[in-house]
Amino acid sequence: MKTALILAAGEGTRMHPLTLTRPKPLLPVGGKPMIKWTIGLLKNAGIADIFVLVGSNEEKIRKALGDEVSYIRQESRDGTAHAVGCAESVIDESFICINGDVVVEGSLFTQLKEFYAKKRGNIITVTQSRKPEDFGVVQIDSEGNVLDISEKPKKPRSNYINAGIYVFEPEIFQLVKKTNKSPRGEYEITDTLKLAASYGFVYDGFWLDVGKPWDLLDANEFYVKKTKGDLSGEVHPNATIEGEVRVGEGSVIRAGSYIIGPVTIGRDCVIGPNCFIRPFTSLGDNVHIGNGVEIKNSIIMNNSKVPHLSYVGDSIIGENCNFGAGTNVANLRFDNAEVKLNIRGEMESSGRRKFGCVVGDNVKTGINVSIMPGKKIWPNRLIPPLTVVDKDIE
Repeated sequence: MKTALILAAGEGTRMHPLTLTRPKPLLPVGGKPMIKWTIGLLKNAGIADIFVLVGSNEEKIRKALGDEVSYIRQESRDGTAHAVGCAESVIDESFICINGDVVVEGSLFTQLKEFYAKKRGNIITVTQSRKPEDFGVVQIDSEGNVLDISEKPKKPRSNYINAGIYVFEPEIFQLVKKTNKSPRGEYEITDTLKLAASYGFVYDGFWLDVGKPWDLLDANEFYVKKTKGDLSGEVHPNATIEGEVRVGEGSVIRAGSYIIGPVTIGRDCVIGPNCFIRPFTSLGDNVHIGNGVEIKNSIIMNNSKVPHLSYVGDSIIGENCNFGAGTNVANLRFDNAEVKLNIRGEMESSGRRKFGCVVGDNVKTGINVSIMPGKKIWPNRLIPPLTVVDKDIE
């Protein structure tokens, strides 16, 4: 098996405001777009021919990935089965199929290929969940045969959930054509799999479906932990570096900077003087972190600046942002309750006691701005000085 299909045509509306200006698979974690991690893992497992399914986001994904992969366009978004069916004209052999927003260990693909070599059939990867009712639930027998697949059942009969990773035989394309629309008006790949015998591959490694903003921090932590120290930039003798810290070429770490890894810092950044960068922080390229600034467990994307006297914790900051002096992010509620975010009009718990803000691209704040836990700021917004952001700014 040497072929894979990555499904990357979705809109990612639950990740707003971050996905208003980029496709979800291009969100950065651990120093590079999420989809690039997946591509690298597939190639390491011997998968040479990688196709990426794109939609209206095609131009941005092509610009990011270039000729590293091949592309298939989905003209209309009609469900996962429809997405898989779009590959019929270009794939004529067994292939791995993976959702573009799934984070896994690289060993999964090797194990999956070995399982396929034994079973020689359509395979759905399953993993255990403490809340299976939030996912597609899969029942399998002791031989690995799939007995039933049900979408978000109220009373799950299994703790195994659909991990969004499959192996398909070419016959899948004919089965897609026989698939009826689900109650929500889409062609579901789980309904397709019910039309023929299939197997469940049990995966017990790290798995994460990056569906909501706080998932991005989990994904970032997973990849940043894999960071190996590499100080390619210039580090001042009076700067302190502890643990695994990667500093890209052209970056400068000025005197008085204190960085505790694991941390990734991109190219052409200016860090310091006299700042504190704490573990699981990932900075993009051309980022400026200045005097008296503390950054903790956050993603700050390319060309953004937090130049002086500010705190950013447990947050995601988009590209080309500029925080005025004294801009501080609150990441802990007074009552210590879990921080909630507005996701498509519904308040949902992040499952975290500490979560800061989600800021879109090109946002600028004036001096002494305070941002409350769980608040989101849409792209291109200007936040006046002395503002308390206690509600989403759309």
